[in-house]
Amino acid sequence: MFTLRNSIVLLVIAVIVALPFLLRPAREAPGRADDTLVILSPHNEAIRQEFQTAFARWWRERTGRTAYVDWRSVGGASEIARYLEGEYAAAFRYHWTRRLGRPWSFAVQAAYANGRLPASATAEEKEARAAFLASDAGCGVDLFFGGGTYDFIVQDRAGRLIDSGVVAAHPDWFSDEAIPQKHAGDDYRGREGRWLGTVLSAFGIVYNRVSLERLGLPAPEQWTDLADPRYFGEVALADPTKSGSINKAFENLIQQQMHRRVRERAAGNRAAAGKNLKSEISDLKSQEPAPPAEAEAAAVAAGWAQGLQLIQRIAANARYFTDSAQKVPIDVAAGNCAAGMCIDFYGRQQVEALLRRGESDRLAYVSPEGGTAYSVDPVAMLRGAPNPEVARGFIEFVLGMEGQRLWDQKAGTPGGPERFALRRLPVRKDFYNLPGIDALRSDPDEKPYAVAEPLVYRADWSGSLFNELRFIIRAMCLDSHRELKQAWRAIHAARERGDTGAADAALAVMLDVSAVDYAAAGGPIKAALGARDKAEEIRLAATLGAHFRAQYRRAAALARE
Repeated sequence: MFTLRNSIVLLVIAVIVALPFLLRPAREAPGRADDTLVILSPHNEAIRQEFQTAFARWWRERTGRTAYVDWRSVGGASEIARYLEGEYAAAFRYHWTRRLGRPWSFAVQAAYANGRLPASATAEEKEARAAFLASDAGCGVDLFFGGGTYDFIVQDRAGRLIDSGVVAAHPDWFSDEAIPQKHAGDDYRGREGRWLGTVLSAFGIVYNRVSLERLGLPAPEQWTDLADPRYFGEVALADPTKSGSINKAFENLIQQQMHRRVRERAAGNRAAAGKNLKSEISDLKSQEPAPPAEAEAAAVAAGWAQGLQLIQRIAANARYFTDSAQKVPIDVAAGNCAAGMCIDFYGRQQVEALLRRGESDRLAYVSPEGGTAYSVDPVAMLRGAPNPEVARGFIEFVLGMEGQRLWDQKAGTPGGPERFALRRLPVRKDFYNLPGIDALRSDPDEKPYAVAEPLVYRADWSGSLFNELRFIIRAMCLDSHRELKQAWRAIHAARERGDTGAADAALAVMLDVSAVDYAAAGGPIKAALGARDKAEEIRLAATLGAHFRAQYRRAAALARE
């Protein structure tokens, strides 16, 4: 029998179902808007909502027209890359076969997006490449917004990005006083201006103060702190093959080790030459030493190995490798893990979310001093953009001060975001000098262009090995994670029982990275990943995974003897 109680229950259910729709901020419906903009982005909902609202208002003030932003979210860096590759392959195949009347072949498919086509390429391959660069083949998307520079460099090299015209229209924005070409070794825009940095990203450690107190651990300050065995099962990490941001964090970690070895090598050479080591080390603080090429190369290779070994130890402490980099600070906040590696704004936004809900200040974030570089999240117009005028306007908005203010002003401040503090650092240097801006900022103490000793990114050391690095980490840490953790546990059990000899011998076996050293990464591993036959990559992944699983089992056995 239908009762009053049933009616109340149904009413409550109806309200719960309708609530998200009722509270969702109003925005222009696609059918009623004068203009539409399609954006492919890994940015989260808070960023999408704030930029959509502010851009629509900005566009209407300047053009008198309404705009609807159609956000496309297909996942992280690897998913976006696969999406663009597939969509453009289909679009160019149609252009090549239907418009140009040419037969499709495997050679054409491999050549049209190859930005490094060799001089020995066939005439057909060169024609395919030229035809793609001259075409308007597209994927139905206007802009690629957000993600790491590596992803934009790959798309630019493939020919999928085009010049938006913003650099030519606003040359004053692209000066050393506003958006420099390069800072601390990192490129802040493409050399041809097809991709442009919009906001800065650094990397660091998010940690739970309550969990650390439980474990008897001090607050972490450097990447090396996460290798402490007391963190066993308490570190949250993301899969670098799914997240370009966490792979960049791992590269920063390795670059810090490379710099350290280069400085040590230079200081050692000078000391051996009979110079005053104290004064030389003082000199090293003001400028990066320049040892002979052979010595630097050896130091860089040693830094690569030490960086991988540090990643091994941190991974051995990891509770998991998640597919979503955004999950790391959420789990740390909940106490499921004590600490994790993440991009800076993921950490800050989670801290902000807890404070906004009136919860404790148990969560904190720190960027390791000298252990992270400031890189950019770019924006770029895609080839065949269906709405180029609106797309160009969006880029102008994002790089103009109206868009830059959204990144780090407090919610509700003049010119700032309406609902969400985004807790990100604007790319424009002149933003930080605006009168009274610190009072409006969420993070007024963060001055990325005034950091005394930033990590100076050396692209010539590891930039060409970005893809190889995530492949190596997957084989070395993800595919063999169970065996790695078992070895790490056995090693420290041996140390606790006083058998330091067995522990040291086992640790040496566990940390053997000769199979993926600097020469291997730039040689056979790079060759396999760049081969036309993808079976080579699959075979190498299986071989390396088996190698490290066996290696970690040997280490565990040694520790137990």
